[in-house]
Amino acid sequence: MFDTRELGRRPGALKRLSRSIEAPADLGIEVIGVAEGAAVELELRLESVVEGVLVTGTARAPLTGECVRCLEPLERELEVGFQELFSYPDADDRSRPAESGDDAEEEEDTLFLEGDLFDLEPVLRDAVVLALPLQPVCREDCPGLCPDCGERLADDPDHHHETVDIRWAALQGFAGSDTDGEMDNAPRSGGDDSQEK
Repeated sequence: MFDTRELGRRPGALKRLSRSIEAPADLGIEVIGVAEGAAVELELRLESVVEGVLVTGTARAPLTGECVRCLEPLERELEVGFQELFSYPDADDRSRPAESGDDAEEEEDTLFLEGDLFDLEPVLRDAVVLALPLQPVCREDCPGLCPDCGERLADDPDHHHETVDIRWAALQGFAGSDTDGEMDNAPRSGGDDSQEK
């Protein structure tokens, strides 16, 4: 929770904050994310506006995960920007007509100050998760794993297996007898003609 008490409700009032927080649980996706408890460095700018407090900032955090091609662990540094308006609790008490469906959805997406405090976690979570690569790789040209034995192909670029497609395996026995087959199919001459005479 962050305190906005010093800003008051004076539009244009400004406050800058630098803070290091511990990353909450599940800040990421299945293959990459920020480890729970890792240090997240925040640079925030809080500005009082008519409707509430506009929070603009950047977050820097270490990422850990695994390459989706070769499954090797990888580590990266993430820097992401965000901006969110935290409305005053009474900001929607102004006279307005009955809410339509769109207004109700917009209301659900609105974040409110709780007294003079705001919770940055949902904003931080959205910003970080949306900035993560869906298919993280250790390097752009990572060749991945051998589909036959699982060996990491980057460690042995010449790695390969002699394999026969199972659909052609039954014909493998005929590979050496091509010339015999040609002789068997050749037209016979000589013996048959002498029998006819």
